[in-house]
Amino acid sequence: MSPAAKEILKKVSHWPEEDQEELAELAREIEARRTGVYVLSEDERAAIADARRGAFASNDEAAAFWKRHGLA
Repeated sequence: MSPAAKEILKKVSHWPEEDQEELAELAREIEARRTGVYVLSEDERAAIADARRGAFASNDEAAAFWKRHGLA
């Protein structure tokens, strides 16, 4: 491991959790680029599960939302 990587990883445990998650996401993207395999995060898995359950608004519901907010 490079000295620069070792140094930053020593500091990561003191970062806020959201910053640690951001670093983890960037690392997953680098790993995917290197290996050709992307490993989904738990949030991504949950979003896919929601999509499969049809947890999205219908076109009519979306149009009504935009109209209510003066954007359609």
